[in-house]
Amino acid sequence: MSSETSRVQATPRRTRQVALRDLGERLSSLRLCDDKALAAMRASLERHGQLSALTLFEQEGRLEILDGFKRLRAARALGLSSLAAHVEPGVRGVEAKLRLPEVHSGRGLSELEEAWLVQSLYREDELTQPEIARRLSRHKSWVWRRLMLVESLEPEVQAQVRLGLLAPRSAVAVGRLPRGNQQAASQVVTRRGLTVRQTDLLVAEVLEAAAEERAALLKRHLERPVSAAQPGPRPSRQRRDEADWMSADVLRMHEISARLSARLLARPLSSLAPAAAELLTDALRRLSPVLRSLDEVILRVTKDDGE
Repeated sequence: MSSETSRVQATPRRTRQVALRDLGERLSSLRLCDDKALAAMRASLERHGQLSALTLFEQEGRLEILDGFKRLRAARALGLSSLAAHVEPGVRGVEAKLRLPEVHSGRGLSELEEAWLVQSLYREDELTQPEIARRLSRHKSWVWRRLMLVESLEPEVQAQVRLGLLAPRSAVAVGRLPRGNQQAASQVVTRRGLTVRQTDLLVAEVLEAAAEERAALLKRHLERPVSAAQPGPRPSRQRRDEADWMSADVLRMHEISARLSARLLARPLSSLAPAAAELLTDALRRLSPVLRSLDEVILRVTKDDGE
């Protein structure tokens, strides 16, 4: 018997065998389970047996998994009928979701998993954003960023992540694009097998293009032969120098500033939900010194250049 198995059996929490058919997976939608990790878990389970018990909680008379989704799926693939598990006492619904970061503190949740968790607590359980921040021991701005990440990401792109077709970090990069361009961009990434770095380059290239040209640009990437589909400088295209990058940043600042100003003037913060208004007010206040610092740099460098 391995030392890990002995440790599981010696735990003070009551461990028992639970039939796989009796286990619920309602929290599985908040977790990722890629094929490579699942294959490794299956190999470990087949070679060494179960090394650690599942963590369960009771919900509406059913045992639900809190930690152990890969072990469950690997066990099913191997034709096992039961696994060792222990039940966390007093954990229900919202409390179970709030425990997810804790029970996965070793590897940690991915950015997208964190976003799904925040969205579930906010939309399904109707917790306010400040309450989510307090109960997850996070800053309010962290909750707002995670919520904006998932709610700005098209459902089709999220589905590709769940199916293992798109890497979570690639999905986060694609989420920087307007919704109308995300699905086409994700098709380019999955069809061409782009890495996360290549996806970042693709997204940067699309954002640099004029809004009306982006769909055509993505279509060209999708239709180009695979060997030529990698984003980045083309052989016939002159490599950008530092002045080009600065000019592009200035142009983006103009576009973003005009868009944000128009939105802020069109809809007062007082018309937003109280939690959203509070978080946005905090974000705007923290943006002000950044803009003032940029203004000082602009004045200094333009003065120096003029002398």
